[in-house]
Amino acid sequence: MTALSLLWPSQALAGPPEGGDCSGAGKWVVCEADNDTSAPGSGSQPAGSDSGKHSAKPACTVRKLDPQPPKGSMYWKGESPGDGKAVYERACATGDGGTPVYTYFVADDAADVPAVDPVVVAQQAVSKMQLTGPDIANPRPAGKYVVGIPMWMWVNKSPTTFGPNTTSATAGGVTVTATAKVTKIVWGMGDGTTVSCNGAGTTYAASYGKQESPTCGHTYTRSSVAKADGKYTVTATSTWTVDWQVNGGGEAGQFTEIRQSQAQVAIGELQVVR
Repeated sequence: MTALSLLWPSQALAGPPEGGDCSGAGKWVVCEADNDTSAPGSGSQPAGSDSGKHSAKPACTVRKLDPQPPKGSMYWKGESPGDGKAVYERACATGDGGTPVYTYFVADDAADVPAVDPVVVAQQAVSKMQLTGPDIANPRPAGKYVVGIPMWMWVNKSPTTFGPNTTSATAGGVTVTATAKVTKIVWGMGDGTTVSCNGAGTTYAASYGKQESPTCGHTYTRSSVAKADGKYTVTATSTWTVDWQVNGGGEAGQFTEIRQSQAQVAIGELQVVR
């Protein structure tokens, strides 16, 4: 089991959260999610943001309700007020314009509990998915391609290479379900040009002849003979859009993940025989 350590401020620690371990009783609390893995060369950023880093400052605060709800209240979720537990309110600034969204949960009675940012938990869920770069089906390293003839690009689909991929994670009593899917692939063709495609591309068939791909293609204008090993390096960079939702609550959001794959392709020139 590997673990991803995450930090958020807290006044005190009220025991290990469900689904991971916490330690520390000062300004910072360190929590580890179960079965977390991350792919090398990966990155994430909130949708619409230029930054690939997520702030350690949480968007949530937690307080113990005072007075506590009466016995039988729906806030207890079947628990009893007399068994050493208490009802807490979590306020997360995840609504429109940063307005707070409130959820309630039952936990062991303590002076305070860690405030958990659901975006951090969603990122834990994504790291469990083991997302990778595109599974490039074409261009193939052993394929035969020539200058002036349209090339069709497409990728194979799977939960880890294209999606959709759905996983949940839990920390500090917050369970978040995240669904990731590829929404864009940008191809760097190795000749200085890029091609942006909004899907997996169209699989080529001989019946299409020399026509251009209707969804994702490129036509080389010069051979690759001058390149290292006589090949162009083709880079496919996928943008994964991740939609997340707090289980049992109204909090939801979206961010993106980036993954990348490469392939080598030789481009030759047609020789006219007279």
